[in-house]
Amino acid sequence: MGETSMYNAKVEVAELGNPILRAQAKKVLSFVGGEAEDEGLACIVAQMREVMQERNGVGIAAPQIGISQQVLIIASRPNERYPEAPFIEPVVMINPIIDVESSQTEKGWEGCLSVPGIRGYVSRAVQVSVNFVDVNGASQRWDLEGFPARIFLHEYDHLIGLTFLDRIDSVADLISENELAKR
Repeated sequence: MGETSMYNAKVEVAELGNPILRAQAKKVLSFVGGEAEDEGLACIVAQMREVMQERNGVGIAAPQIGISQQVLIIASRPNERYPEAPFIEPVVMINPIIDVESSQTEKGWEGCLSVPGIRGYVSRAVQVSVNFVDVNGASQRWDLEGFPARIFLHEYDHLIGLTFLDRIDSVADLISENELAKR
């Protein structure tokens, strides 16, 4: 008989309407020997990476896989959904805190694994500085701009109970992915 682990189980993506997407995610509290004790951080990160890659995403947050923890991944790369995206190696950010957010904003189309089939034209800061803890428990500070800043802010919203739908100016800023592809 095969062993069944949380990692081997098919991970579902929480979609719009799931209460976890409206909740404040909990901080990852303790690190022992470079590994967070909270709910098996390595397993959570592995599941997040797998779902993000399967769904061709450029970022993901733990609440999207049903886990209320302040963990997100940004992984900008050109792909079918975002052909102009710059390449950034995937980075795991734990307990991220926005230090500085530029007042200059730019609108851009965003999609979300938790809001399938819909894109929104969302205004986001063009630059953001973020403090976070990496998977080894080390404090980090990153300055992001352009598309990587947009990815971070989108994923950060999942940690504070928001989706891109909360950031649009009006329903006129929504479009189906199929319709957007025709343009």
